Amino acid sequence: MTFPPNSAHDAEIPPELETALAEICAEAGLDHRGARLLRFVNNGVFLLRAHPVVVRIVLSPSLAYRADNVVEAASWLAEHGIDSVRLFRGVPQPVRTGAHIATLWEEVADSGVAPTGSDLGKLLRELHALGEPPSAPRWQPMADARRRLAEGEHELDRSDRDFLKRHCDDVEHRLSELEFVLPRSTVHGDAHLGNVIVGPNGPVLCDFDSLCAGPPEWDLTPMAVGYLRLGRSPLAYRQLVDAYGFDVTDWSGFSVLRDLRELKITVSVLPNLRGNPTVAEEFYRRLRSMRERDFTVRWSPYR
Repeated sequence: MTFPPNSAHDAEIPPELETALAEICAEAGLDHRGARLLRFVNNGVFLLRAHPVVVRIVLSPSLAYRADNVVEAASWLAEHGIDSVRLFRGVPQPVRTGAHIATLWEEVADSGVAPTGSDLGKLLRELHALGEPPSAPRWQPMADARRRLAEGEHELDRSDRDFLKRHCDDVEHRLSELEFVLPRSTVHGDAHLGNVIVGPNGPVLCDFDSLCAGPPEWDLTPMAVGYLRLGRSPLAYRQLVDAYGFDVTDWSGFSVLRDLRELKITVSVLPNLRGNPTVAEEFYRRLRSMRERDFTVRWSPYR
């Protein structure tokens, strides 16, 4: 089941999403009433009022496979003592009810302290030191981008659709020729400050949708693209580099990973593009700069 576009900052929860939450919580023996919507992008993320539990409901059928991977990844990270969010215990996971699938997590109380690049750099060093996980999926860098493009083809005119398909092919070819310099390891897959929570016991990683076995360079790319393209703090990126000990922007293959990251964060909204005019305006601004290879254009986050 897919849901209409919305924002976690909206006061009203879409009826379809509230129904899904009620069914998931009933299956888990939890009270959904009064839950607060925290995020609404690839997952509908709720904090329950009656329990210290966070519920993440997968919004797109094409991403449902991630839930099993997430449960396995979170369990493995917990076994190895990685500073990360923990699955809610006592309920078989993921939780499935009809068309809905979700994962449930122990709430990490927000300390009110913003995470830093140093926090993320230390967490990534800890994660990458594990080496390659025994059963995690292999890094498939183009899979999500191609999936989103296929889902959202009807949203684009032929010229834009053809450009994005050619761009996917070009990035994929260049990726196949890359020689990575860091040892393959456990990779978070979407490592930025939004996926770090500073709780009462310090910073922890969250969101394991993209966790896989792959090149650590990929985990260092989102923060670099964040400051180069999205106007994020260069200080935060420098803190990441200092804490981790490697600057991916100095590596000869960075331009390929930059193109990949920019492609992925741009096409992520394709399935619901026409339903959100603000997002559509930003999407086409990004698309123009990608066509023109104009890296001076600063993008704004989708909202």
